[in-house]
Amino acid sequence: MHALTTEYENPRDIQQHALDMVVDWLAAGVNPGSAKIFVQSMVPEHAELHVLLSMMTPLGWLERVPTYKDQQEKLKEKDLATYGFLGYPLLQSADILIYRAGLVPVGEDQVSHIELTREIARRFNHLYGREPGFEEKAEGAAKKMGKKAAKLYHELRRRYQEEGDHEALATGRALLEEQQNITLADSERLFGYLEGSGKIILPEPQALLTKASKMPGLDGQKMSKSYGNTIALRDDPKEIETKIRTMPTDTNRVRRTDPGDPARCPVWQLHEVYSTEETKAWAQEGCTTAGIGCIDCKGPVIEAVLEELRPIQERARDYEQDMKLVKNIIKEGSEAARDEARATLEEVREVMGLSYR
Repeated sequence: MHALTTEYENPRDIQQHALDMVVDWLAAGVNPGSAKIFVQSMVPEHAELHVLLSMMTPLGWLERVPTYKDQQEKLKEKDLATYGFLGYPLLQSADILIYRAGLVPVGEDQVSHIELTREIARRFNHLYGREPGFEEKAEGAAKKMGKKAAKLYHELRRRYQEEGDHEALATGRALLEEQQNITLADSERLFGYLEGSGKIILPEPQALLTKASKMPGLDGQKMSKSYGNTIALRDDPKEIETKIRTMPTDTNRVRRTDPGDPARCPVWQLHEVYSTEETKAWAQEGCTTAGIGCIDCKGPVIEAVLEELRPIQERARDYEQDMKLVKNIIKEGSEAARDEARATLEEVREVMGLSYR
């Protein structure tokens, strides 16, 4: 569904792109035995949660998302004056919240989206976390912890809510995480009661960044298919070599004898991801003193990229020969994802007054 936010006029290739992406993930090492791989549109609960969240999400929150204006600027040839495009960060939030995710692996440019998701979860819990008889149920849940733990819990709650003691809040959270004799629902109530809010229906996720949390494109911008500056995992090695060899470099380095500045060069950003400290020192010294040319500088990056992609491309060829297996992985993953999504949506519908059972 995210693909439709920018390609709604040309949806014919979306299905093939999805299959290609799954092949890439499998080839890169994602194990379907421990990570469920699914297609978002095969889990319609994503769309329903998106609609429900849109009822209580302020318009200004979506308009201030940094990538909203950034993509409008960069993709001027596309008509992006649609609700789908404005609402895609909220759809992304639904993707995360429907699985009550604690950690979300994202790139650096997506951290603002995780923060938006946290704000939406916070607002949702504030609006709908006060179930009828919440305080009585929370007090009943505290008793189940035992006298000693319950007494400590109430003291920590008092210190946080009356004195603003954040250390008491952290200790209280740790105390609840240790409890083995209370249900998940009671645990969520006690977390909300501790913080002075309500039941935590949609937990607030945190961004999980890798060492290379921003992959630069061939032009120095973020690598993105929309920007046409990518190296695909299954590009032909000769094509990859050509792409890197023709990358732009420091514009101040007009002649081979001109010294350069790595900070101004897109190739240096790839060195930061792929090269050893020794190679980076060699490239930096050679660039700033004009000791090496730009083609020389690109050599180690080409070798490193090709070395990384070689085993991935070999595995991808195996999966390309067995697309039935790939489709079965997607089908099984989508069924498992839908089970999880239904459970969350059932509770969301109930607190929003939409459960007619």
